[in-house]
Amino acid sequence: MSITKRVGVLVMYFALVYHVDAKKKVMPVAGVDIYKDKNVAADKLSPGEKINNVLSFGAKGDGEYDCTQAFMDAWRETCHSKGNARVLVPEGRFVVSTMFFAGPCTTPDPVTIQVVGTVVATTDISEYVNGEWLMFESIDGIRLIGGGTFDGVGKESWKTSANCKVDPSDTCVRNPSSLYFRKVRNGIIQNIKSIDPKGFHVFVTNCVNIRLRLLKLVAPSESPNTDGIHISQSVNVKVSKNNIETGDDCISMIQGANDVHINKMNCGPGHGISIGSLGKYPDELEVKNISVTNISMVGTTNGVRIKTWPNKHPGSASFITFTDINMQNVQNPIIIDQEYECSKNCQNQPSLVQLKDISFSNIRGTTPTPIAVDLRCSMKFPCEKVKLENINLSLGPKPTGSRCQNIKPIYMGLQKPPTCP
Repeated sequence: MSITKRVGVLVMYFALVYHVDAKKKVMPVAGVDIYKDKNVAADKLSPGEKINNVLSFGAKGDGEYDCTQAFMDAWRETCHSKGNARVLVPEGRFVVSTMFFAGPCTTPDPVTIQVVGTVVATTDISEYVNGEWLMFESIDGIRLIGGGTFDGVGKESWKTSANCKVDPSDTCVRNPSSLYFRKVRNGIIQNIKSIDPKGFHVFVTNCVNIRLRLLKLVAPSESPNTDGIHISQSVNVKVSKNNIETGDDCISMIQGANDVHINKMNCGPGHGISIGSLGKYPDELEVKNISVTNISMVGTTNGVRIKTWPNKHPGSASFITFTDINMQNVQNPIIIDQEYECSKNCQNQPSLVQLKDISFSNIRGTTPTPIAVDLRCSMKFPCEKVKLENINLSLGPKPTGSRCQNIKPIYMGLQKPPTCP
């Protein structure tokens, strides 16, 4: 299929998705977290658990044979089992196209997909009419584990994809995510690797009680729109002990991200950790209760950032904390940008997104840029209750500076750079 036709198909797909989602958004209800207070790192076969090896369903791990049907058959056998069961992807390279791992499942305990080898994406972008590569949907209880790799083979697609950072219009078509989770409840994604996705590495939306642990997500710094973990409209997401090297945000959170806790992560290269952009679409759900703790950033273009559109739609984000973050050579360490994608002397109408109860504490390191703390809030809805505590950011031997707009920060402890006038 030609690139023009492919873009046309995907534009139609996303237009339909947007039309469906245009009705008033509703947050999912968290309910019982079945993994709470449990050792989720352990993997033990339950009594009588059946192992459905994809080789038994016709897959070949030679890196050439299309194993899509074999994977789908193994999933159906597993998901519809009356007893506990798992899909096993053994050592080898298994080529698969876009497909759904769809529930609900009938297994008594969470269903397991154990990937030991490498799952490889097909390269014909016209096959991805569903908009994503591997989709996990409507499942209550799933574990994706095993130490294996998902290879998105994204290099060729990056050349022809629209860069949605450069073209932020509503019709911009991003490439397919590698792992897409929608309406998943009680999920563990643990100890896997994602390399060179066509789009995002991991996309979590409309989910509850999700753990993302011990992931290694890798793509070149120049790869467009390859966010590491992207979260929207989800409740109780715990992200811990991950290493992310990619071409866009290491972690991005947009409307409806609620009770997201990020701890112990290495980020870089990449664009840092972002909340937003917010206020782009009507009826966006509130972002709240976000904590980001014990993070190491090296060589990223941004550090910790909250960004909202001017002259767009209302929204809000509150109760956000960034704590114990070490930055090395990070270009824009601390940012609140309510003039996102506007010119230097932005003349648009002010942002309609309200930001409040935000804390930056124990943030230290180095930056190559003279403005280390950049807080530009909305003239119509100035930021409220923004605290900076123990900030120590240096520009080599030179001092760094601060910029503030429509905000009265609360300062505590060390302030380097100095506070805004």
